[in-house]
Amino acid sequence: MSDIVYITEEGLQKLREEIDELRFVERPKISKMIAEARDKGDLSENAEYAAAKEAQGMLEMKISRLEDILSRSRVIDESKIDTSTVRILNRVKIKNKNNNHVMEYQIVPEAEANLKQGKIAVNSPIAMGLMGRKAGESVDIKVPSGIIPFEILSIS
Repeated sequence: MSDIVYITEEGLQKLREEIDELRFVERPKISKMIAEARDKGDLSENAEYAAAKEAQGMLEMKISRLEDILSRSRVIDESKIDTSTVRILNRVKIKNKNNNHVMEYQIVPEAEANLKQGKIAVNSPIAMGLMGRKAGESVDIKVPSGIIPFEILSIS
């Protein structure tokens, strides 16, 4: 898995904070749980010990996965983003031509997607259908519920 992961400065900071939380808060908690369970005697029949060891393994896997993502991350310079066509980190205002509903989304890396905040993943059907298009263009985008015609109102 040597694919580059594009990330915003904010996303990079959140990733680092999560790794630090896991390393310096969660890891010591689990170590303490293992020590307490070990003090209770026979490890072969100690369910608390087995559960704590399993939790430790899961935590270490998660830390490893996040560190891998961090090592492959490249921060996107938001000041150099072109707004002539739809690209990652652009805010795009679109109108559903079927119901005239206007929506505004920011296209972000997958790890930062949050629909409640109006951030959609770059690999989502709508974002992929908009990529490379210009303001004023109409585009038919295939989504799970069918094909929806959209008009790109603005890119910022």
